[in-house]
Amino acid sequence: MQEVTTVELRPEAGAGSAGPSGFSPPIVVIRPTRTQSTTSLRHRLLAAARQSIGAGMRMLGEEADHGRLLLFSPVFLGAGAAFWFVAASEFPLVASLLSLLVLTIAVLIVGRSRAALRATLLAPALVAGGMLCAQFESWRASTVILDSSVTTTVTGRVERREGDGRGRWRYILAVTGTEAPELKRPPGRITAIVRGADMPFDIGDLITGRARLTPPAGPALPELNDFSFGAYFDGIGANGFFYGAPEKDLEAGPQAARSTSAALLEWLYRLRSSIGDRIRSILPGDTGAFAAALVTDERRAISNATTEALRQSGLAHIVAISGLNMALSAGIFFVGFRMLLSLFPGVAQAYPTKKIAAAGALSAVTAYYLISGFGVSAERAFIMMAIMLVAVFFDRPSISLRNVVLSALVIIAISPSEVLGPSFQMSFAATLALVSGYQLWKDRRVRENALLKLPVFRPVVAVAGFFGGVFLTSLIGGFSTALFSIEHFHRLTAYGLPANLATMPIISFIVMPAGLLAMLLMPFGLDVPLWKVVGLGLDLVIAVAKTVSGWGGDIGIGRLPAWYFAVAVAGFLLLTLLRTRLRHIGTSIIAVSTLGVLLLPLPRAPDLVISEDGSLVAVVAAAAIASNRENPPDFIFDQWQRALVLPTHFPPKMLDGPAVPPEGDDRRVRLSRDQQNEARAAMRAAVAGGEANRFSCVKKAWCTSRLGNGHVVAVIDNAAYLGPACDAADIVVTSVRLRFNSCRSGATLFTGETLRRTGSVELRFAYAGLEVVTAFETLSRPWKRHRAYDWRSNSFAESGLSNVSDSGE
Repeated sequence: MQEVTTVELRPEAGAGSAGPSGFSPPIVVIRPTRTQSTTSLRHRLLAAARQSIGAGMRMLGEEADHGRLLLFSPVFLGAGAAFWFVAASEFPLVASLLSLLVLTIAVLIVGRSRAALRATLLAPALVAGGMLCAQFESWRASTVILDSSVTTTVTGRVERREGDGRGRWRYILAVTGTEAPELKRPPGRITAIVRGADMPFDIGDLITGRARLTPPAGPALPELNDFSFGAYFDGIGANGFFYGAPEKDLEAGPQAARSTSAALLEWLYRLRSSIGDRIRSILPGDTGAFAAALVTDERRAISNATTEALRQSGLAHIVAISGLNMALSAGIFFVGFRMLLSLFPGVAQAYPTKKIAAAGALSAVTAYYLISGFGVSAERAFIMMAIMLVAVFFDRPSISLRNVVLSALVIIAISPSEVLGPSFQMSFAATLALVSGYQLWKDRRVRENALLKLPVFRPVVAVAGFFGGVFLTSLIGGFSTALFSIEHFHRLTAYGLPANLATMPIISFIVMPAGLLAMLLMPFGLDVPLWKVVGLGLDLVIAVAKTVSGWGGDIGIGRLPAWYFAVAVAGFLLLTLLRTRLRHIGTSIIAVSTLGVLLLPLPRAPDLVISEDGSLVAVVAAAAIASNRENPPDFIFDQWQRALVLPTHFPPKMLDGPAVPPEGDDRRVRLSRDQQNEARAAMRAAVAGGEANRFSCVKKAWCTSRLGNGHVVAVIDNAAYLGPACDAADIVVTSVRLRFNSCRSGATLFTGETLRRTGSVELRFAYAGLEVVTAFETLSRPWKRHRAYDWRSNSFAESGLSNVSDSGE
């Protein structure tokens, strides 16, 4: 850049001589000035900034004029509910009510004249409303969760049942009594597996049997899904199984009179079970189980191999009664009924056939929902579809973001706990993306091509349009749910797009139309041929799923930083809810946050992980996981492998060790001094001679492992070996619920009692010492309080509550 200077000529004051003209010799003064290029650049930048701000304000005003700001109302309502659920303790009800009242009054006072201030006040009001909805749902549930595992005799009434195709039945029982021992805090409703029963029990039967009950599982690792949270709001207080087949209680006394709603609900469950049984009798095997799942949402009868194939191929959403099933049912009924009415010109001219068809479709999806078992996904899909069909009555567009938002508001107000669940998040993410994409596609500028309008090209255009729609739908749906699949399941499906392209025509044109006609003809016994057609279609779907799953493509992602999910979801909401170029701010947020995750170092993996009951411990090292079990339980271990992306499992090396003490209460078994010395020597020998980061175990006694950093871990199955383990190891884990929580040797001790309160544990060895991360920091929330309950004193240790009644908390 060339510098510009100013030259000034002036006489020198007090000069001794003068020039010919009488002036003194001039002095040249050179002063640098600001360059024209610098000034021009600054002006251009300021002008561009003012222009950008002005354009942004204009676009923001356009968004407001189109009502797009109102579309964020369920976001704030759901954020309030989520904030209440994840908080460490409950907020005072009075404070929440006063906040909502004051903010609501302020919104009403401001009115519509000051839209910006009104929106600013409405957002925190919705947050407060979401918190209140969450608190009321928690009070409404009031589920009593079993405090610890127990074997007892259970008597309960069968509310629901579901077979798994292998002779086992899963029952949901309303518990009426327990004995030997009698529980002080019996759960009101449990799920129990029955094996070996000759015939399944009917809905409404009262059954009695010896059962092993356990509380709902907590997070397999810190920050993973807490299953006790969902169980609390589903009303399930325990899971378990019967020892042998229970007996029908024929000598039960007179039962309390049930309400009309309870009797109607029992009738619906009986109808649901009979429909599922009939479908499975017509279509055996996985085909019949698949067909029954599409109608009644009974999925346990589908084999594990087929379920895994559907999951790996990205087709698992077909099995769940969700938006796809409801939309196809409503659409098929709506179009078919309207075409039927159009065959009668008098009816078509005299009556609004579109609204009549919408009413019929609404009746069909209502019946579908009633026989589906009231699942969460079915409830959400029904509410969304009902709102879209009701919009037809008022001559409003069915496919619109306003209807999606209204559905979300209704669902969050009714069941705010669903906000944290993957089903709600993935369903609405896909719906938002598809409706937003539909709006963009509809508003696009299209250049008409006269050649394509020729009759000879119309079939080609129609077929291309259908498959193009399926392609775009699958593509948008897959991308929109990828973020939530990573967050909740820590994996992605690589070949979901071709699998959905191959199966969607089969589901849309064969399975669902034939299934709908079969259900309409079932009362007359004319449904068998149509179910055969459904079976042929589902056989093709299963074949596609197994073929695609054989390609692999199950990509493990693992846990990502906690901040990424929140930031990426915010970007996704901006991208889908805005209509102007402001939506690209959301694109930028997603891109930058994803780039940050790829470039920034991820949190270090734990060195040691412990399950919440202490029975399963694993060492994490060198892209592999080594556990203390030859066959670790799938439910916990699969979550560990997905979250930590460790596909390789090293089982323990089994040793011939000292004799196991006599069977009995482990806490009462004592080893002699010689036995203790022998056990201590055996543990140290196993550590010295064993492979690093691998467990060496004596069956039903102990396991030891030497970590790569030199620390020694011991896992005790029998409390008799606790003393030698404390002497031989730095970290000791036992599933036995001991009354003390420390070793005299100074070793770190995790017992069944401490783990009951903390949940699963991750350990990392750092320069500052041992870093311990637990699943729970506090037990004050309703779905966690059972972990603080002491049955001896009938009190909650952490909350300080005592004298708890038998009926609840």
